[in-house]
Amino acid sequence: MTDPTLLILASLADGEKHGYAMMEDIARFADVRLGPGTLYGAITRLEERGWIRPVEVEDRRKPYCITAAGRHYLEEQMASLDQVVKTALRRLRHA
Repeated sequence: MTDPTLLILASLADGEKHGYAMMEDIARFADVRLGPGTLYGAITRLEERGWIRPVEVEDRRKPYCITAAGRHYLEEQMASLDQVVKTALRRLRHA
């Protein structure tokens, strides 16, 4: 899976993170390296959709957290993906 939207939401599902921390987390759990342009473009879109929001801090880094709407969207997408994975695994057993 390489969809930046789902990867970022999955990263933020366990707590707030700034951009670089998200990139490192995603590389660890998904073995996907998002470039800064891809990451920050997706962050902008996620903010516009109301799925993430910035967290107020006084540091120069800007952490984000997932919103209730973002969590709901991620849950829906994971349920759909789970169905695809289960179907593919079942079909592979018969191939």
